[in-house]
Amino acid sequence: MINLNSLLSPVELEALLLSIRVSFWAVAAGLPFGILCGFVLARYSFPGKMLVDGLLHLPLVTPPVVVGYLLLVLFGRNGIIGSWLAEVFNVTLVFTWQGAALASAVMAFPLMVRAIRLSIEAVDRRLEAAAATLGAHPLRVFFTITLPLSIPGVIAGVVLGFARSLGEFGATITFASNIPGATRTLPLALYTLLQVPGGEASAMRLAVISLLISILALVLAEFLSLRQKRRIEGHA
Repeated sequence: MINLNSLLSPVELEALLLSIRVSFWAVAAGLPFGILCGFVLARYSFPGKMLVDGLLHLPLVTPPVVVGYLLLVLFGRNGIIGSWLAEVFNVTLVFTWQGAALASAVMAFPLMVRAIRLSIEAVDRRLEAAAATLGAHPLRVFFTITLPLSIPGVIAGVVLGFARSLGEFGATITFASNIPGATRTLPLALYTLLQVPGGEASAMRLAVISLLISILALVLAEFLSLRQKRRIEGHA
């Protein structure tokens, strides 16, 4: 077993664990909505569809700092939603790790939606139509045919979202700040170390760790996608 305590300083280990935590919850919170949006965009035509599609992908082309500022306006202590959350549920997102997860989820969401949408579009609609003809409820068709057949795309979306969350910087530092032990994720810790004399070695370790985690996630996603594809082909 690799003892991370012997390889990393407490500050580095803290940033690593926080990044994994933030990325996990960012993906977990965004995945159900990503599947829903991907399915709606793939299967339905409605007025304003192009506008909705553009709004969902806006974080991809908008500067992350702008996204972070908009999150402050909406979810800050005096924000439209933030003040309501604080008053009704006593929940504060700004300057917390939950806020960092929210910022990461917003930035990763378009990548998840796009991967899931393309996968659902590739599912043969004749299979769905046959199940509906046999009397299957639309929800049953979705959960027994559409979703299982689009799992490789869901996995790809999860991995892309996790990797994007792991590397999120601009929106996070704007909305959640750079608080040691609270919101200082890997990118923020790396940035901080580069501003400190003698911090280059620690920054290099964090950069290598980020690369290794991303590569591991991609390899795992490819393995799971191939495994799922073989299972589907085996039942075909």
